[in-house]
Amino acid sequence: MTAVLDHLVADVEALVSCESPSADHDALSRCADAVDALARRRIGQAAERVMAGGRTHLRWQSGTPRVVLLGHFDTVWPMGTLSRWPFSVADDRMTGPGVFDMKTGVVQAFAALQSLDAIDGAAVLLTSDEEVGSPSSRELIEETCHGAAAVLVLEPSADGALKIARKGVGMFRVDITGRAAHAGLDPHSGVNATIEAAHQVLAISQLARDDTGTTVTPTVVSSGTTVNTVPASATVAVDVRAETADEMDRVTAALSALAPYLDGADVATTSTSIRMPLERRMAEALFERARRLADTIGIDELGGVAVGGGSDGNLTAALGVPTLDGMGAVGGNAHAEGEWASVAALTQRTALVAAVVRELLEETA
Repeated sequence: MTAVLDHLVADVEALVSCESPSADHDALSRCADAVDALARRRIGQAAERVMAGGRTHLRWQSGTPRVVLLGHFDTVWPMGTLSRWPFSVADDRMTGPGVFDMKTGVVQAFAALQSLDAIDGAAVLLTSDEEVGSPSSRELIEETCHGAAAVLVLEPSADGALKIARKGVGMFRVDITGRAAHAGLDPHSGVNATIEAAHQVLAISQLARDDTGTTVTPTVVSSGTTVNTVPASATVAVDVRAETADEMDRVTAALSALAPYLDGADVATTSTSIRMPLERRMAEALFERARRLADTIGIDELGGVAVGGGSDGNLTAALGVPTLDGMGAVGGNAHAEGEWASVAALTQRTALVAAVVRELLEETA
């Protein structure tokens, strides 16, 4: 490997070796320190630490940013994963918890900025709760990116392709209230929340539309207290994925309008997190720019794909800010054992980020 590539791999190793599960605030704070140290070495700037919900988020900006590099440093991997699966490199593959999603992308962001003659007008925002729906960072993301000319999301690519559309993601909770009664002595005086939940699960599942790509999936269901008591309450969690804002609005309205099936039951729906879709029109111009620049640095036939998973790019696209996702690592197995990122792609994808940022800054100066 060249010296440049060696340093990039070393930076990835440093971040992967600092575990940062979304639920562990202390671990996230330690990882924030590691990311800040990386930024200081690469671009000579210390992070602004923004605390929200007990979490540390990191931002580098001066004035109103014209181009925002967006990402996160939390992972889905629990503490202790590193002890059985440490960072390693074999041939072209770097492996380790969070290496693909998305600590390699974090390294690429700062290396790209370091390579530019000037970065005035560029900002970096890295959050610590993306994997759990960005509940504490959403306001910060919207504040930072509002009015920018472009947002580049350093989430991993999809088999090397950039992500030019993402389904919207809605997380909902349906709370069902019944009435308790003794299951043996007087079951008919109760209102069985489990039975009501069964009816609601079937009704919810009917909201999906295959023809538009909308999925509505009842997931976690809980109800009851003891085996001999008619359940007085139940809860149904619902996962919604939609390609358009109209579809997300339709399903949201339908879930809010759910009516009880049993006399005496009550049904109430709460949205716990909604990310509107990143629609193709918000990424098209940026993707064409990236594809043109990719040709100049030796990346052949840069692809663009639509994916089902959401990211913070959904939030910025909903603001009306042009957003291009998947600018990070090339690799695979996100959220799964064997997660990996390509060593060979590191320098090329870093160069692509730099080229896009450079051109955008020059045009918006």
